[in-house]
Amino acid sequence: MTEPAPRQTDTQKKERLVSLRPTAPIVPPVNVSGRALMVVIAIMSFLCAVTLGTVTMVQEKAETWQGDVASEITIQVKPADGLDMEKALLDVRAVALSFPGALTAEIVDRRATARLLEPWLGEGFDMDALPVPRLVIVTIDETAPPDFNAIRQSLAATVPSATLDDHRAWASRLITMARITVFVGVGILALMFATTMLTVIFATRGAMVGNRHIVEVLHFVGAETGFIAAEFQKHFLIIGLKGAAIGGGLATAAFLVLGFWQSNSMATALNDQVTALFGRFTLSSAGYFGIIGIVVLIAGMTALTTRLTVIRTIGEIDRQRADPSLLEIG
Repeated sequence: MTEPAPRQTDTQKKERLVSLRPTAPIVPPVNVSGRALMVVIAIMSFLCAVTLGTVTMVQEKAETWQGDVASEITIQVKPADGLDMEKALLDVRAVALSFPGALTAEIVDRRATARLLEPWLGEGFDMDALPVPRLVIVTIDETAPPDFNAIRQSLAATVPSATLDDHRAWASRLITMARITVFVGVGILALMFATTMLTVIFATRGAMVGNRHIVEVLHFVGAETGFIAAEFQKHFLIIGLKGAAIGGGLATAAFLVLGFWQSNSMATALNDQVTALFGRFTLSSAGYFGIIGIVVLIAGMTALTTRLTVIRTIGEIDRQRADPSLLEIG
């Protein structure tokens, strides 16, 4: 007599079923709501990254202005009757360098002066036909600056039409304005980030509504809450990472394109004025790390929101099963 075949256990049956057909992901691929969530995350990440990059550039520009004020002074020579401008510039340079604490003195040539005036007077204007003042930029020792009053008195005796400007009055106001701009920018960034977090939370919950039936089925067949939450969390984490990476990447590309344009339009009046006002459109390492931080934080918030929403949904299902009247009310 033949022996009866051994009875298969539940584990062996499951393994046999798995070997017969390929497994599908528990959470379906990105559906319409998932794509919408990705677009929302990308847009908000882009806005946050652009705001962060702008605040970083303004902060760095303010620090540069403060350093320039402490390291440079400007001597302006106004045209006058019978004044030999080139000789007067050389005399001013010699007077400035005669004082201890003055390191270098550079005469701004005619071409550079004309380029500074091109936005207002246009290209090709005749400097000799206009009373255009000339400049001498003096670099000073920040730790031991020269006596500015003594320089002014010496200039008045040598070149009466020369005036010294140490920039402290207007530059102090400019730096204050830049700091206020940074403060306002940080506030806007905080509001943008809070808006992004709320948008991600509600968009994630909206996307989860379309997948509620999957949660119900998994919970009905006995899957643990932690397992279901982990599967959805992993799924929406990928969506959050993709969306945030797209937004952050577009913001980074925007800064790179602006920096490339600025580098390829050197020695133009527009570039000089834009650079003087906004600085270089290049992000420092802090700016790039900030964008990466935004991407990671938004993706993490998406995953955390998903996990909490799944746990809340399962709790609602359990309460509805325990009290069917809640289902009728809902």
